[in-house]
Amino acid sequence: MRLFPTKTPSIIKRLYPKRIWSFSRSTETVFLTFDDGPIPEVTPWVLDTLAEYHAKATFFCIGENIQKHPEVFNRILTEGHAVGNHTQHHVNGWKTQTQTYLREVEKAETTISNFSNRKSKIENSKMLFRPPYGKLTSAQAKQLQQKAYTIVMWDVLTYDFDTTLSPEKCFTQTKKAIRPGSIVIFHDSLKAEKNLRYVLPKVLDLITSKGWKTEGLFNT
Repeated sequence: MRLFPTKTPSIIKRLYPKRIWSFSRSTETVFLTFDDGPIPEVTPWVLDTLAEYHAKATFFCIGENIQKHPEVFNRILTEGHAVGNHTQHHVNGWKTQTQTYLREVEKAETTISNFSNRKSKIENSKMLFRPPYGKLTSAQAKQLQQKAYTIVMWDVLTYDFDTTLSPEKCFTQTKKAIRPGSIVIFHDSLKAEKNLRYVLPKVLDLITSKGWKTEGLFNT
């Protein structure tokens, strides 16, 4: 049984109102996000695909992957996409003590800053954070918010990482869930690659056909 449905129920959003789940439908904008990168096997293809559609997105990066692949991370920034924090080692908040979890987030934030070719822009923008697996405790969330992190969740979970899900089914359920204002999760990871390569262009085609825009979260 899946912990999260494809479309986040309104009741969940109301239970955690200080987390960002979606935006007003009046924006006519869809916010595409990518978790778990950057990696050279997948992220450059994502960037190429976004560029074909003149689309902007937000990449929630694992600090360890930034350190391993700084050239890919810097390409994300150079091409005008937003970046966010996905912890240093992709840790599960439900299985991690609060102070250890906060250190993971802070280490990733330092990595983002150290490996950025536009450090001042990041320092002057919102610190975006998405918990790996969508799992963090209330205590962890409270302390992160006190440290001025904006916790970004999602409105649409594509399940591109589900290897039992066919690419066609992955797209069908994503298409049904997307609306203007949606925050959509993809993964630029090896596990998600098969579904991602099929679904992302089709989602971008859908967005284009509807006349909607795509933007990075809080991009300036």
